[in-house]
Amino acid sequence: MATAYEAADGNGACLYGPSADMMIAAMNHTDYESSRACGAYVLVRAANGASITVRIVNECPLPCAPGQLDLSQQAFAKLADLKVGRLPITWSLLSPAAAPATLSVRYKTGSSRYWCGIQVIGHRNPVAALAVRTAGGWRQLPRTDYNYFLAADGNGCGSSIRITDIYGEQLTVDGLAVRPDVAQPTRVQFARH
Repeated sequence: MATAYEAADGNGACLYGPSADMMIAAMNHTDYESSRACGAYVLVRAANGASITVRIVNECPLPCAPGQLDLSQQAFAKLADLKVGRLPITWSLLSPAAAPATLSVRYKTGSSRYWCGIQVIGHRNPVAALAVRTAGGWRQLPRTDYNYFLAADGNGCGSSIRITDIYGEQLTVDGLAVRPDVAQPTRVQFARH
């Protein structure tokens, strides 16, 4: 089932900021999995044969049912008239060719070498894990429900970052300074699956 919501500038629970492309959606609480769905590309098909690709940027709280998507009004309008209200759909995860050429990394506002939150932006495939290099090796960071990976004690902040997608591909990013609230481009992107 799909519903529509007023997405304003496209920012949502994933905290990516305003969206240049309003082909976005909010994932139901169950499939959102505490922000694991953030940034995922989803192919949405309506029973009338229309289809669109949207990017998950928000969470649709209860009463959104498992499997339900709350599409931006702009995305919903590509499938049916907004007056329809609720539209039967099916959706599936995509690994699109049209993803950004490289992903970016952003440190959360307030980050320093003593505490940092790290967010991945513009990834082709959903991010499953993020680790930072420490003197003792790679340290996997816990993910928050607001889509940042936290190093609460600062260990690993400003060092190499290893990002793993849901297919197990690992990308390593070196040389990024702790610059809070700046999307720093990298030279890497996940492969298509």
